[in-house]
Amino acid sequence: MIVYGTGYSPYVRKVLVSLGEKNVPYEHRPVMFHAPDQDFQAASPLGKIPAIEDGGFKLADSSAILWYLERKHPTPALVPSDPEALGRAVWFDKFGDTELFAKLVVPFVERILKPNMMSQPTDEAAVAKALDKDLPPLFDYLERQISGPYLVGDAFGIADISIATGFYNFHLADAQVDAGRWPKLAAYVAETLARPSFKAAQDAKKG
Repeated sequence: MIVYGTGYSPYVRKVLVSLGEKNVPYEHRPVMFHAPDQDFQAASPLGKIPAIEDGGFKLADSSAILWYLERKHPTPALVPSDPEALGRAVWFDKFGDTELFAKLVVPFVERILKPNMMSQPTDEAAVAKALDKDLPPLFDYLERQISGPYLVGDAFGIADISIATGFYNFHLADAQVDAGRWPKLAAYVAETLARPSFKAAQDAKKG
């Protein structure tokens, strides 16, 4: 299997972590958005990352890829079978991709991407807004949802992957979850990012 997309992307990281958890071998090609790579373009017609090619089968979108992997490589399961747990897992996948990461990425964009890759100044006011206004309600919600090592059920799964992946970028920007205010969330993020599958994904080629 070939995985297209820079390792800086939390969405690419979702796929790499899932492959690591399932012990599926892969080749990582760290291309950027809209890269002029014909194979990548064939796998991702909109130029978005991640995308995969698996024995001639091509697919883009991190959540679609995770569901594909779950059916092709069902062990260990990353998606629960219980209806209520399944519903919550799908919800957290959506919440992580849309609501959470859109706010988590602000410090990374302002402190890492703009000065180092875009030759633009950092807007610390935008960082402050994300840290002081936008993220606290989301962190409050997650703090209430955490009751053990995993967000859904008694096993690591897609919900944990989708929620934790953006915190890697958050940490790269010297931002942290305040353990005094959100102790469960801080511990959960630290423990999840310390898993071997996350460690391997974090060490992947960035592009």
